[in-house]
Amino acid sequence: MHVCGVISADFFIYIANIYKYMAKSKEQKKEIVNDLTDKAERAKSIIFAGFNGLGVKENEELRNELKKEDSEYCVAKKTLLNLVFANMKTGEEVDAKKFTGQVAAVFGYGDEVSPARAIDRFMKGHENKLCFIGGILENKFLSAEEAEALAKLPGRQELYAQVVGSINAPVSGFVNVMAGNLRSMLYVLKAIGEKKAG
Repeated sequence: MHVCGVISADFFIYIANIYKYMAKSKEQKKEIVNDLTDKAERAKSIIFAGFNGLGVKENEELRNELKKEDSEYCVAKKTLLNLVFANMKTGEEVDAKKFTGQVAAVFGYGDEVSPARAIDRFMKGHENKLCFIGGILENKFLSAEEAEALAKLPGRQELYAQVVGSINAPVSGFVNVMAGNLRSMLYVLKAIGEKKAG
């Protein structure tokens, strides 16, 4: 088999990650579970995505999009994901075996909403190749519908901007009123001064 073109370093990283999560021995499984548990504990949210037919190039694109959002995804066997959930002690029992097809766990480290939004954006150009399966937020399992709804929420920075905007609006109105009253008072004082001088 002949392969044309240059194979990027990301391709080798991608293959290495797939191989990494294809456990063989008990020791390897333990190492993978520990690695995934560490990622899960550091993550502010986890999104589970089903993927079908994503090519190597598309996987690289998705990985790069997630990296921009301070997120990463790993493909792992469902039995290993179940061990991770057991370690996490989520509020309710999560059974990855109920997920259909291949599953990717997307870990969001920066913003709770970012991984869901990144997946949602990527889905628009890759119909029928990627879908929401569920997620975990604040130790609560999210359904596919809830994970999709999470993607529609504004991110933390946008929320901050909205809050500051709503706080600034009344403050600026108050300042304008005060400035108006001060100007009126100055006019009155000036008129009184002119009257006394006259």
